[in-house]
Amino acid sequence: MASSLSRLQLGRLHGLRAKLLRRYEHQPLVSCLSGFYGCRWRRHERSRTQPGDCCCSKLEGVSFVLLVAAFCLTLVFLYFWGHAENDYDDFDWFNFGNLGFWFPWSVVLLVIAAGFFTYVTVLMLLAVCLLSEGQKLYLHWSHKIGILVSLMFSVIATAVLSDLWSKEWTTLLLSFQVTAPYLHVGGVLLMTALAWPIALHFFRMNGRVRRGLIVGVYLVLLSALYLVPLGLYSPCIKEEWSLGPAPALIGHRGAPMLAPENTLMSFEKAVEAGSKGLETDVTISYDGVPFLMHDRTLRRTTNIDEVFPNRTDTAAAMFTWAELESLNAGAWFLSLDPFGTAGSLGADERQRAGNQSVCSLQAFLQLAAHTDKLVIFDLYRPPRGHPYRNTWIQRTLEVIHNESSIRSSQVLWLPSDLRSVVQEFDPELQQTSGSRLPLEELQSNNVVKLNLDYTSMSAELVSEYAAVNITTNLYVISQPWLYSLAWCCGVHSVATNAPQLLSTMGSPLFLMTPGEYNLMWILTDLLSVVLIVLIFSFHWWRERGLTSCSGNKISLDKATYSKFRTEMSDIWSISSANLQAEKTATVTVH
Repeated sequence: MASSLSRLQLGRLHGLRAKLLRRYEHQPLVSCLSGFYGCRWRRHERSRTQPGDCCCSKLEGVSFVLLVAAFCLTLVFLYFWGHAENDYDDFDWFNFGNLGFWFPWSVVLLVIAAGFFTYVTVLMLLAVCLLSEGQKLYLHWSHKIGILVSLMFSVIATAVLSDLWSKEWTTLLLSFQVTAPYLHVGGVLLMTALAWPIALHFFRMNGRVRRGLIVGVYLVLLSALYLVPLGLYSPCIKEEWSLGPAPALIGHRGAPMLAPENTLMSFEKAVEAGSKGLETDVTISYDGVPFLMHDRTLRRTTNIDEVFPNRTDTAAAMFTWAELESLNAGAWFLSLDPFGTAGSLGADERQRAGNQSVCSLQAFLQLAAHTDKLVIFDLYRPPRGHPYRNTWIQRTLEVIHNESSIRSSQVLWLPSDLRSVVQEFDPELQQTSGSRLPLEELQSNNVVKLNLDYTSMSAELVSEYAAVNITTNLYVISQPWLYSLAWCCGVHSVATNAPQLLSTMGSPLFLMTPGEYNLMWILTDLLSVVLIVLIFSFHWWRERGLTSCSGNKISLDKATYSKFRTEMSDIWSISSANLQAEKTATVTVH
């Protein structure tokens, strides 16, 4: 009984081994893969890779290399442009200034980039699956054209944006500080998955050079990926107790996603969203009334082309306040919908937004005074020929002191012109610098805050200035990941287009302790090593077993053929002898 059970178990083990050694061709799957990749739907149109053969011809090898290059470039560009979303508004208005009409070019570019990446990624997956099935690669000519188009798009788009919008590369580097730990995990998982087709073809190749080249490149890339965390820096990898308070929010031109920028409605929305401060841009009208306008002209944010069609390119400062009050400063927001958020407004809010007018500095300051908010503004000097060209600072100070009830301590004074005179006139103004100056110069000018572009973000920079009681404000930060990074770096405040979004964040995204990150890193690498060793071991055992089985089969076939040939020879000899005997008998009878 025990002997029978042992034989049964042994038979099952032999059966399992035979199944593992057997090469299955998943006919429906392979048909779909070959059909979509090379338009070869019929079985006789494709071929398997035989032991010792290469997985493709030289031409197809070049095509596969181009496919890999297209995948890498489209991935880089999609990641690059996806993380540039913080500056899409600036990009679209930059194109408006050059082209003369508004269009969401940034979103269109993102959709095109996503489309090319999806297309190339599908081809990459098809190729890897075909290689895993032991099939030879053949890419259809239409896909080859598609790959070249994807490559050209990625290269040209990257070159153009690098020339016109080079600061986005700094944004890309900043993004790595929060996403690098997760990109590392994704990269390790991808390399682990590639171990299957690489091991399959490695053990089926005869040439040592090719085998050594393939496994060498793979191991070098894998080892480098394993060791990436040793040089990785992320301010969001820290203990929770060391995390400072969230940066205060300053509404950049108010809340421009919820109302037309630089209008009273926009600033009121920013206050409702929890902003601690308000940011704007100040220009002096021809008759000496400071008003809020970011652009040099009125073309983008007013209906100047309807009211004064012959003065669309005239500087905003060359209009009188009565002329400015006659303009509509809100209808453009509803018609263009620059952030895609106008649809979220109710009927009453849409009507109110569409009726907004140009806002004066006096009205802006009164709102800040009543709501106890800080204010910061860029002050533009009027053009030549303007009555207030040389007294624009004095006129602005008059409004602050004589025409509004705001306290001087609520004003972050940003203009650098005549700073010493301004400080002597009103020492309670919070002197703010828009550039990174030496500490000695900042302290001599009694500067208490830096107002810098977010690309200057650095935990060391913030800490260095904080040590001498100089706080840091960064502009413009509207994306949660960028706000999270500023929070982890210890930034004190940020100017944002989305106070309604950032004010809801209770903690930074991607925050983790060093212990949690080390555990994630070590477990990911260990799991990858174990899986890769198992995959290579399995393919080594499988190919060795197949070779052995093939040899036995050939030997068996030769023995069978020899026996068959011997039997046929004997039969032929007997038949010949019988035939000869019959001939002899016939001759004798005659």
